[in-house]
Amino acid sequence: MELTTAGDVENIDPTQRLRHELWPLDAIDPKKANFPCCLVWAPLPVVSWLAPFIGHIGICREDGTIVNFSGTNFVNVNDFAFGSVARYLELDREKCCFPPNLSAHTCKSAYRHMERGVAMTWDNALNTSMHHFEHKSYNLFTCNCHSYVANCLNRLCYGGCLTWNMVNVATLILLKGHWVDTMSVVRSFFPFIVVLCFGIVMVGWPFLFGLGSFSLLLILWFLFATYCLKGLLEC
Repeated sequence: MELTTAGDVENIDPTQRLRHELWPLDAIDPKKANFPCCLVWAPLPVVSWLAPFIGHIGICREDGTIVNFSGTNFVNVNDFAFGSVARYLELDREKCCFPPNLSAHTCKSAYRHMERGVAMTWDNALNTSMHHFEHKSYNLFTCNCHSYVANCLNRLCYGGCLTWNMVNVATLILLKGHWVDTMSVVRSFFPFIVVLCFGIVMVGWPFLFGLGSFSLLLILWFLFATYCLKGLLEC
């Protein structure tokens, strides 16, 4: 039987040590709303009827509990604010940086990571961001649920990235997210299709142009505000 000396422990690569410390997660179970270390998404009433790419997003703890910024000074825990989860994306904890000290960073931006705020564990990042957003005003256009998730991912330095924001968080879940079931797809797009058909019947094709312009303006606003007016969206 081999004995591990203190010197051997000190020589272990930090990323290898991290893999041993990360305990296994429970399986994803949509029926129980259990999504360990996942991003979760659901359509918003009225807003998603006009722009189905916009929705409500949350991030889950290691035990699967959903945490989501859903109102001024209010972060919802274990209750997804706008209905059941429609889409989810499992994240990999091994892509995070959990530094016990400055010299133990596994990311390439140790000093920037320290400035943005670090976390010792996955849940620690979510809880620290939660306390931060409990003193924030909710605004769909400047400080919303995507802002909270981006703040968590920046504390985790997820994927070695410290520039998570509303735009790339939304893009990540929309492009890589998995649908929970067929009914989730119907729930997300059926109201939009009804509004689209009703508008065309009542108003005609100009309604389609107006709806397209509305969606385009929303996209342009978030792109412009995120990358050109960074101070406005720092919440």
